[in-house]
This record gives sequence, C-alpha cells and structure tokens, in this order.
Amino acid sequence: MEKPTSYCDYVSRLPEGDVNKVYHDTQYGFPIDSDNELFGRLILEINQAGLSWTTILKKQDNFRKAYSEFSIAKIARYSEKDRERLLSDPGIIRNKLKVNAAIHNAQQIQTLQMEFGSFKNWLDHHHPLSKEEWVKLFKKTFKFTGGEITNEFLMSSGYLPGAHVSDCPIHHFLKNKK
Repeated sequence: MEKPTSYCDYVSRLPEGDVNKVYHDTQYGFPIDSDNELFGRLILEINQAGLSWTTILKKQDNFRKAYSEFSIAKIARYSEKDRERLLSDPGIIRNKLKVNAAIHNAQQIQTLQMEFGSFKNWLDHHHPLSKEEWVKLFKKTFKFTGGEITNEFLMSSGYLPGAHVSDCPIHHFLKNKK
C-alpha cells in the first residue's frame, strides 16, 4: 500500500468510527468559538508533543474530565493538590512540564480575557499572522508552545490554512461554510 501523502489521505483509508477519522471529519480545521474548547484543544496539542496524535485522541475524554471540562477559570486556580492528582492520573499524559504549562496557560488566558474580552477575541485580534509570527507571539505568551504545537493548534482551530488538502471533502465543506 502506498504511503499516505496527507492526514486527509491517511484518514480516508481508515474504517468509520476510527478516532482519527472522526476527529478529521468533525473537528480538525473547524473554527472553535468557546474559549474553554479552544483552551482544551491547546491542552491536547501540548500533550501530543513527543507522542502520537492517536494516543491523545484516545485519551481526550480523560483529559476533559481530568482538566475540569477544560474550564479556564477552574484550571487557573489549580493547587498543588490538583497538580499531584493530574500527575497520578493514568488516563492522561503525566508530564510535570505539560501539567504546569496547562495551569500557567490558563492563568495567561484569563489575563487575555480581561484585556480582549475572550481568548477567541485575542486570537481574532492578531489574525491573520504568518506561522512564524504566531509562533513568536505564542512563545511570548504561553508555556510549552513551540513551532509545531502552535502550528497544529492554529491549523486545527481554523486560524492557519493547511488542515485539509484541496480535494478533501471536509476542505470543501469548511470552505463553503464561511
């Protein structure tokens, strides 16, 4: 079998119900309006670093539960006890740097919300930027947001192009939705 040339090509070969296919067809590249959901996507992208996206997708419900339904307000107030709980939770990625980044980033997003009204407004205020400009901004604002994490977060939430190839049916769906 020929090697897939894109994520779209890869998922087209997967059976219905596969976590990657479901994500591709219903979430990847789709705009997100909710600050908590945007933050949840950022948490997932940060936790994917060094791991397969399939691993993260299979654990996404565990992440949602462990991280208070991705509530920015709740995560920003996490205590040392919460850190310990997360670091002992086998349902998520137990990495101290990633856990600390989630808490720090929630606090940063609260600051952005005070200034811009919402995390989404902050993103919209800076849109459009090049990938390089976004990476610089994210590195200045958040923890654990290098080039690949920032790129995937912004592509997956519709801020950067490239989530789908031009002949992908989801690309056409999203293009016609605008």
